[in-house]
Amino acid sequence: MTPLPAEIVARRSVSYDALQQDGDDLYWIEGRQEGDVLVHWTPEEGVRVVRVGVASYVHEYGGGAYIAVSGEVWFCDAQTQRVICLGRDGTETPITPATEPADRYADLQLVRDRVVCVRERRAGIDTVNELVSVPADGSGPVEVIASGWDFYAFPRSSPDGRTLTWICWNAPQMPWDGTFLYRADLRTDGTLGAPQYLAGGTEESIFQPEWSPSGVLHFVTDRDGWWNLCSWRGGAAVPVLQGEEEHAVALWEFGYRTYTFLNPGTIAVLAQRGGRTVLRLLQEGRTRPCPDIPFTSIKPYIAGNPMRLAVIGANPKQLPAVHLIDIESGMCEALTAVHRWDDATEPQAWTIISRDGSPLNALVHQPAAGGELPLIVKAHPGPTSCAPLRLDLHTQFFVSRGYCVAEVDYRGSTGYGRAYRQALLGQWGTLDPHDCADIALHLAHEGIADSSRTVIWGASAGGYTALRALQLTDVFTAAIARSPIIDPATWQRTAPKFQAHHSDLLTGDAADPTEITKPVLLLHGEADPVTPVEETIRLSAELKTPHPLVIFKDEGHGLGKQTTIVEALAAELAFLNEPTAS
Repeated sequence: MTPLPAEIVARRSVSYDALQQDGDDLYWIEGRQEGDVLVHWTPEEGVRVVRVGVASYVHEYGGGAYIAVSGEVWFCDAQTQRVICLGRDGTETPITPATEPADRYADLQLVRDRVVCVRERRAGIDTVNELVSVPADGSGPVEVIASGWDFYAFPRSSPDGRTLTWICWNAPQMPWDGTFLYRADLRTDGTLGAPQYLAGGTEESIFQPEWSPSGVLHFVTDRDGWWNLCSWRGGAAVPVLQGEEEHAVALWEFGYRTYTFLNPGTIAVLAQRGGRTVLRLLQEGRTRPCPDIPFTSIKPYIAGNPMRLAVIGANPKQLPAVHLIDIESGMCEALTAVHRWDDATEPQAWTIISRDGSPLNALVHQPAAGGELPLIVKAHPGPTSCAPLRLDLHTQFFVSRGYCVAEVDYRGSTGYGRAYRQALLGQWGTLDPHDCADIALHLAHEGIADSSRTVIWGASAGGYTALRALQLTDVFTAAIARSPIIDPATWQRTAPKFQAHHSDLLTGDAADPTEITKPVLLLHGEADPVTPVEETIRLSAELKTPHPLVIFKDEGHGLGKQTTIVEALAAELAFLNEPTAS
C-alpha cells in the first residue's frame, strides 16, 4: 500500500455543508482556507462564489447561517454576525443592528416578509437565546417573539405563513436528550399568538419539525426508542416511517435536514444505522424501491425538487462531495470536485460484547499486510456522535503506514437508538474508555492487533476519553489528545452555554489527569473557543511522563489550515515511532 502523503490529507480538507434548494438552483457552504464561502449552482452556469465569510457562531458551532429564496439570500456575516440581505443585483443590506458584544443569529427562515431566526445575546455574564423576527428589508427593529427557554431551534412556518412551529429545551439537557415541540399562530405583524404544546418532553427528543407542501406538520421523535419520522394529524403523532434506524442526528449545529419533500406525496428520508446512512423514498406513505447510489454516508443536509435530490455523499474511498441524484434512475452528477483514495481500506463493521455484556460497535481498518499490527483506537468527539462510513484521510494516513485503526462507537454514540445513546449518562469518562479498551483487547485476542503497540487517539471529548483510558486501564501504551477536554468541571465553567451543562448529566467519577503514567501527545489550537488551551498547557506543565505539546497559532477547535494539518500529522507520526509510545 502506498503511504498517503500528509500534503494530500491537508489539501483535500474543503468541507461541504448547509445544502439548500431554491427552485432549480442550489446553494451550499464550503469550508475553505479563506473561511466559510457561500456558493451558488445553477444548471446553466455551474458553481460560482456568492460571498466569502458566511457563518453563524451561535452555540459556537453555528449552522443555519443563510436562507435563499427566489434569488435573494439572507446570511450571517462571519465577522460582524449581523444578518445581511444580498439582493439579486448583488447589493448588501444589513437588516440587524450592530451591537457590542455582537448578537449572533442562526437557523434563518423567511416567513412572508420577515426573517425569523434564533438570536443569541450575551448580557453581562449571561447568554440569552430567543426566537426573533425582523423585517426582511431591514426597515424595522428586531422583535423577540418567543423567550423563556434556554435554547431554541427549527423555527418553521406552515406554507400559508400563518403558523410557526419550533423546538425548545432547558439545560442541563441536550437536544438529543429531550426537547419540546410547540406551535403558535403567526400574526401579520410578525408576533405570535399563545404557544401550544404538541409533543416531546424530558424523555423524548424531537427533531426537524417541517411542513409538507399540503400543510401537514412532520417531525422526528424517538418516543419508541429510535428517531423515526411521523406526522401530526388529528391532534396526535402518526408514524410515517418506523424501524430500528435513525431518521435524525445529534443537533450539534442548526439547519440540519434529514428528510425533504419531493413531488406530491413523496418524501426522501435519510436512515442511519451505526455509521452507515442510506436513502429511503416514501410515496403515499409506503416505502418505494430506491435507486442504488454509491454512498454509504450522507450528511444531514438534503434538498430536492420533484424529480431530483441533492446530497453531500461519500463512501469509504471517496470524500464528501455535492451530488445531484435522479430519483427514478439513480444517476448521480457530481457538482463539486470528487476526491478519492482508491488505496483506502474498506472498513469492517464489528460488534462485540463488552465486559458488562452489552453490544459494542466499531469500524476496523486493517492494512493488507495483516498479522499482529500496531493499533490506533480512535474515540470520536461529541461524545454523542459516531464514526461515519466514509473516507477519513487522517485514518488512512496511518493505515497506509501499517497501522490497524479501530474507530469506536462507544456507548453514547448515535446511530443505535435512544437506549444506546443514553447509556453514557453518568458514565462519561468511565464507560467510554472501557469500551475503547474492550475493542482493543478483542482485536489483540483475535490476533489482529499487537497489545504492546496500542495507542488511543481522541479529539475534544474524545481527547478526554483518551486521557481517561490511560488512567483507568492498562490496555494502551500511550495517548494522542487533540484539543482535549481535560477536566469536565473546569471545562463547564468556560464552555459555551450550549455545552456548559452537558457534563452535568454525563460525567461519572473524576480523577486527576496529572497522575497519568503513560506518554501523551497534546495538540491544541491557540484560539480554541470550546476547550481552552490554558487547560492543556497546565496539564503539560504537571505531567511527569513524556508529553510533547504542540500549540498551533491562530487555530480554533479544529485544525483547518494546510500547514497545521501537515505539522499535526508529522507530530503524531513521530510520537507513534518513539520507543516510549510503543
